[in-house]
Amino acid sequence: MVGIGYRKEFSKEFLSGEILKPGFVEVAPENWIGIGGYWKQELNKVLEKYPLYCHGLSLSIGSPEGIDVSFVKKVKQFLEETQAVLYSEHLTFSKVDNAHLYDLLPIPFTQDAIDRVTENIVQVQDILGRRLILENGSYYTVLEAEMTEADFINEIVRKADCEMLLDVNNVYVNAFNHHYDAKDFIQKMPLNKVKYIHMAGHYKVNPQLIIDTHGAEIIDPVYDLFDFTMQQLQRDVPVLLERDFNIPELSELQNEIENLQRIKKSALKPLNYATDTQ
Repeated sequence: MVGIGYRKEFSKEFLSGEILKPGFVEVAPENWIGIGGYWKQELNKVLEKYPLYCHGLSLSIGSPEGIDVSFVKKVKQFLEETQAVLYSEHLTFSKVDNAHLYDLLPIPFTQDAIDRVTENIVQVQDILGRRLILENGSYYTVLEAEMTEADFINEIVRKADCEMLLDVNNVYVNAFNHHYDAKDFIQKMPLNKVKYIHMAGHYKVNPQLIIDTHGAEIIDPVYDLFDFTMQQLQRDVPVLLERDFNIPELSELQNEIENLQRIKKSALKPLNYATDTQ
């Protein structure tokens, strides 16, 4: 299935289904926890029609002081109330000493960071009663590193027994900015642990820098990397089309959804992949 984020700007379209035809919808739990009234009713209507996938923003799994237990308990309640299929988050940090930084910052690729992040993940998984699915992040500065990014991610997934959200555009962005081979990086990921994929557009600042924005259409090289990723996985995995601003005509979003569906179908042909009508 290929899904898309539920946005208030075109909420009615999710119910009419005249243009957009996703297989599921995604929301950030913290944007909906405690919401009542009209918008809660609208979300409930949408969830009668579509499965819900959740992708958080505020967990800050890399925070050295640990996790916010009360927040995680609220997330658990939301997941249970909405019967969410999965809950994913970012392998980043966004909070230090309870100061919220309002950004998703990279974690140093060190053993100390692995140990601390693993403790945080295990605690979150114990509270939620489900495995956490973590996304490889984008980063724009050189990090303190005792190992490669690929080794860092693999060790965390192995040690914490969590799962992975593979953001293909983030791989492309990082490979471009930090001059490594994107396909080689994909092959080094714990592909057996990939449960979810994100696809998005980005912004090219100059010939040396691109930024992950979720505000543009997917470009052909990222589609190509997605095709390569699906061929490596050789199994069907839900895919989300991310578009957070610069919203185009809804028919353009549906065209991107259909492009992703076609690539999945073609890449999985050896497995007799059934036609996905969602």
